[in-house]
Amino acid sequence: MPQDPRNTDADVTTLLQAWGAGDQAALNDLMPLMYGELRRIARRFMRMESSGHPLQPTALVHEAYLRLIDVSRASCLNRTQFLALAAGLMRHTLVDHARAKNRIKRGGGAPTVRLGDDTPASMDTDLDLVALDEALTQLAALSPQYARVVELRFFGGLSVEETADTLQISPATVKRHWTTARAWLYKQMRAL
Repeated sequence: MPQDPRNTDADVTTLLQAWGAGDQAALNDLMPLMYGELRRIARRFMRMESSGHPLQPTALVHEAYLRLIDVSRASCLNRTQFLALAAGLMRHTLVDHARAKNRIKRGGGAPTVRLGDDTPASMDTDLDLVALDEALTQLAALSPQYARVVELRFFGGLSVEETADTLQISPATVKRHWTTARAWLYKQMRAL
């Protein structure tokens, strides 16, 4: 019998609060409720990877879970923030894997993606995930909020409205940050 979505949201919120307070068992209870959404994010990531990539979406979700276990006192207040955290951990898993495979230079078998206007991640122009990670790290040093917008939109697959809700800023501000951050990242990545 399908669960009532309102109960699931309440359950997720309750479990996030417990996990944030240090209850690691709450994470174990949370994962089955979030698994489908985490797989959706993982599939988006894996579409950016080459066809012979050894990780599959399920393995990427499991890697994120293992990294979540190491997070102490997470401060996710809602489902969207949890998904953003998990997406960031998936990103780091893939970047670590790319670095281990010596795919540091742009174009060296890197995934083909574009930082699009409307879609968080769409296939088109060459973009090395490792180079993007390096440029995003530089952006975070200059403007953490701009970097978070990119992480949430591109890696987390969140809409403008979801990103605004997560960061507690207006959708118009998200759009401005997204436009500016994309332009800055393109410029930085050309220099790498």
